[in-house]
Amino acid sequence: MNAPRTPRTVAVLGLGRMGEAMAARLTAQGRPVMGWTRSGRTPGTVEVATTPGTAVAGAGLVLLSLFDGAACRQVLDDVRDSLRPDAIVLNTSTVSPARASQFARRLGRSYVHAPVIGSVAAAAGGTLRILAAADRDRLDRARPGLETLGTVHPVDDAATAAALKLVANGSLAGSLLALRDALRQGEALGLPRDQVLDVLELGPLGGLVARKRPFLTGEPAPRTADFTIGALAKDMALLADASDAPLRTPGPLVDPTADAGDDIAVAAAAPTVEQAVLEPLRAYVRGHATGDPRHFHDAFLPTARIEGIRDGAFVSWDLDAYGALFHGRPAPDEATRTRRIDSVEVHGTVATATMTLRHGADTFTDVFLLIRSGDGWRIANKAYHRRR
Repeated sequence: MNAPRTPRTVAVLGLGRMGEAMAARLTAQGRPVMGWTRSGRTPGTVEVATTPGTAVAGAGLVLLSLFDGAACRQVLDDVRDSLRPDAIVLNTSTVSPARASQFARRLGRSYVHAPVIGSVAAAAGGTLRILAAADRDRLDRARPGLETLGTVHPVDDAATAAALKLVANGSLAGSLLALRDALRQGEALGLPRDQVLDVLELGPLGGLVARKRPFLTGEPAPRTADFTIGALAKDMALLADASDAPLRTPGPLVDPTADAGDDIAVAAAAPTVEQAVLEPLRAYVRGHATGDPRHFHDAFLPTARIEGIRDGAFVSWDLDAYGALFHGRPAPDEATRTRRIDSVEVHGTVATATMTLRHGADTFTDVFLLIRSGDGWRIANKAYHRRR
């Protein structure tokens, strides 16, 4: 059996962070590369064509590294008539499973869907993990180029490869949440950031902390982003749509004031929530601690509703009805009661919060929706769960 023929030229369509790193890796390993970028930027590491059709005209391997499915579709439409009959199209872009299936159907046996796990450093070092979906013949033809970039993990079909990549990025978002929480807890305890990072490097988050430490120290980042907030937010939206399941993402990913071009580590290193959003929650705590319902008027909007299950029946109080439950003095066992703000997530002009109240034999979980208006933050609604 003859060894797979190595294509003479590789076309890399998309020379952003990952595309440029993969093009540079292929060039360094002796593969002639012709690049093209939608932005018109010329990175200087590879020869760049003026049109995508020119880039692919002589290429046996065409590698796509584009931001999203819409960009992939546009570029594939542009180059389809310029591809060599024996060319392999290798798509490393992160797209939805439905898009991946669509591309595989349209291009047939010339298409390999191959999303990658790893960032710019892994691409430059040839240590990417590549989820490659193709039949054996196509995979053998693409393998020399793929193995220049990293380790190949064969996958049954394009949709599965795309879905697995989204799940992998979902786990990354979860790790960022854990890292963000750890940094905020360290800050609340008065611990130096460097000391917290030193300890985190010893645990399950160690690899992430080690890779992202330059972005986590609170100083200006010494290098450009490896993987941006905007890209991860896009991937999480794809995952939510494809799985039809709600996802938790780091607050800055959905904060319209965040810079989409920042590295994802900036989401984990974001400062604790602004004190202003905590003020209505603290006024709410004062109302419980003192039994004085006037504090609730500082905490809630006048239109707020307080809802839950009481004695087996659904209740929905307006602010006055809720305040009537309090009698202007602390509960007899107030000294033993505790209240804790568990979480606050700010999404621009709205926020969500949860709180745990331990009142004697009862524990309450309160869930709040807050609104930022002209005069600051106020609670718009509260729902609660009571358990004994």
